[in-house]
Amino acid sequence: MKQVGRYRWFVLGIFFIFMLLHQADKLLIGPLTTPIMEQFQIDEAKMGLVFSGAILVGAIFYPLWGYLYDRFSRAKLLALASFIWGATTWVSAVARTFPVFLGSRASTGIDDSSYPGIYSLISDYFPPKVRGKVYGILQIAQPLGYMAGMLLALMLVGKIGWQGIFFITGSLGIFLAVAIFFFVKDVPRGKAEPEMENIELTTTYKFSWKTARELFKKKSLLFLFAQGFAGVFPWQVITFWFFRYLETERNFSDSQVMITMVISILFLAAGYPIGGVLGDTFFKKNPRGRLLVSACGILAGAIMLGISLSIPNESTTLFTVSMAITAIFIPFASPNVLSTIYDVTLPEVRSTSNSIQYLIEQGGSAVAPALAGAIAVQYSLHSAILYISVGAWILCFLFILGAAYFLPGDIKTLRNQMSERAALETSNI
Repeated sequence: MKQVGRYRWFVLGIFFIFMLLHQADKLLIGPLTTPIMEQFQIDEAKMGLVFSGAILVGAIFYPLWGYLYDRFSRAKLLALASFIWGATTWVSAVARTFPVFLGSRASTGIDDSSYPGIYSLISDYFPPKVRGKVYGILQIAQPLGYMAGMLLALMLVGKIGWQGIFFITGSLGIFLAVAIFFFVKDVPRGKAEPEMENIELTTTYKFSWKTARELFKKKSLLFLFAQGFAGVFPWQVITFWFFRYLETERNFSDSQVMITMVISILFLAAGYPIGGVLGDTFFKKNPRGRLLVSACGILAGAIMLGISLSIPNESTTLFTVSMAITAIFIPFASPNVLSTIYDVTLPEVRSTSNSIQYLIEQGGSAVAPALAGAIAVQYSLHSAILYISVGAWILCFLFILGAAYFLPGDIKTLRNQMSERAALETSNI
């Protein structure tokens, strides 16, 4: 048992590194926006199409990845996703015209939809009571990956160009594909559920259309899907445009941009495990605990972003401090919403349920970068970031409350289903 306990943390570590480097590659486009725009001689509206293209392709591939993860070995499929990441990044690096770059960068969205496999596999290594914390730890990799990408861009773009940076991150993807293929093992679906503790599973549970259709009968899940549609709009806008906003509208120097972004990202990274731990703590007291923590984080983040963007340009220190506080609250919902989805879904359709969530998120928010770019051309990036983000978060707050209302009944249904399976497994021994 101790070896199994240690190995699950090894697997978590492998996936942490994967997400860290993958996010660095995926989000490099933000800090590299200006040199790419200069090389291809394009404006914000066309650059917004580059951002949206990869998001849209990722959204299209989510259902396919989700189905495959629930049918076949998640570990082997994740190795394939890592290889695709490396290969498509290399193709982007060799593009010499804007149409080719637009198409090749859009193709990088294929592997962006691979994360449901990670979360599903991790859910079979760790029990429900600690998943908020575990997912919070894992999701730290996302802002740290953004920071790593930003530092790579600032330090190396002048020496090897943006294409050279893409060659580096693409090579890392191929290296990780080999590591995942040989060192990460799949485990039976549902193994970490409390009802299955100390039971040797004899039945293999895999995706079925009947079970998948049942997902749409869970009212709490429908509200979570709805909040997902609005919830990623702010992330896409801030991720892809905030770097340029600091450069062009707040007139930050390179050093000021780096200081502000590094501090904000570090606080953002802290927000994931803080939100996850708080969610686990309140979940143990009340089944709605995770979603109430999420709602509070969303509301606080919206208020703080409005305050931050209203600070005068010359008050750089106050702006940096205010953005750091904002960043703590923004990710509170992420590990808790994910854990809640798994609190109401059967193990063999968790990748599918997560993929549906991401499909709705990415499908809706794919237009966000392009919309923000169009607003910026007509008005300003300040207006685009503020109105899109705050408006979306208000909707998310309301949808989260709706999900919380129906959640206890859906959790009880799942626990009853798992108890029935445990009894069946015991009778088969």
